[in-house]
Amino acid sequence: MIETVATDLPIQYADVLDAADQIKEMAHRTPLIENRLLNERVGGRVFIKPECLQLTGSFKFRGAYNRISRLGDDEKRRGVVAFSSGNHAQGVAKAASLLDVKATIVMPEDAPKIKVDNTRAFGGNVRLYDRFKEDREAIARQIADDTGAIVVPSYNDVHIMAGQGTVGLEIAEDMQRLGVTPDQVLINCGGGGLSSGSFTALKHHFPTVAGYIVEPDDFDDTKRSLDAGERKFIDPNARSICDALLSDSPGPLTFSVLKALGIQGVSVSDEEVRETVGYAATTLKLVGEPGGVVSLAAILTGKVDVRDKVSVCVISGGNIDPSMLQACIKRI
Repeated sequence: MIETVATDLPIQYADVLDAADQIKEMAHRTPLIENRLLNERVGGRVFIKPECLQLTGSFKFRGAYNRISRLGDDEKRRGVVAFSSGNHAQGVAKAASLLDVKATIVMPEDAPKIKVDNTRAFGGNVRLYDRFKEDREAIARQIADDTGAIVVPSYNDVHIMAGQGTVGLEIAEDMQRLGVTPDQVLINCGGGGLSSGSFTALKHHFPTVAGYIVEPDDFDDTKRSLDAGERKFIDPNARSICDALLSDSPGPLTFSVLKALGIQGVSVSDEEVRETVGYAATTLKLVGEPGGVVSLAAILTGKVDVRDKVSVCVISGGNIDPSMLQACIKRI
């Protein structure tokens, strides 16, 4: 194994190992799945990491628990505040409840109902806002100023990144256990916490593996940032059904890691995402939300060449409203 991460980057492989140890008693170790029908369709071997099976239904619990569990006793008494469209919200709410910490979550009014309901069920105090008229970060900062709560970012934080990186660590360990070397790994990307942490681990174990982040077409800020070599922002009028991936730009910390590791970007349309949600449910028997299946969509639509190759993708979340899931299935 070769360490490929520059020593001046925000996180190192050792940080991901430390996070794995920190969360091992709480987070599920999700399996690595290979499906023969999928392989036959695309002409290569595809392994899927189904984080839809993770506690709270997405990978976000990993980073949230790694971050909140490291707070000091006084910080825990003050509580935490986070802003999220839903998956980070649920992860923070659940992690906080396990650690007996009060959590307030700033969520958009148009967040999927299942995500708002689950966040409340996990013990989070939800503060709704209008994503097109209000600034969620400003609201969270005001709550923090008023209450003394600690802000738990959704991606631009070293403990969050390292916690999410345990997804990539588990992929690498399982692939090595199978004796299979991946040619490429595709990871869904919003702000870049999952991808930056996971590729830190993957590039340590497989230095030559090709890495791709996948985004919705109109929220391809990380792809454009990687192409340009500097952070880019999305058009404020952009819209997508992939509510989990609607960040306006990659985080400064996450982008620095992705850029240094030579990760490339691709994007998929909302229509391709809808078809992939339906395919995952009917053929793979896996429930994935729109933002959770974009990397699988990139494989199914040929955005990345997978023929005669070994590819890995992540279904990062499965928190989808039943009505949307039903509509996607009807398209198949």
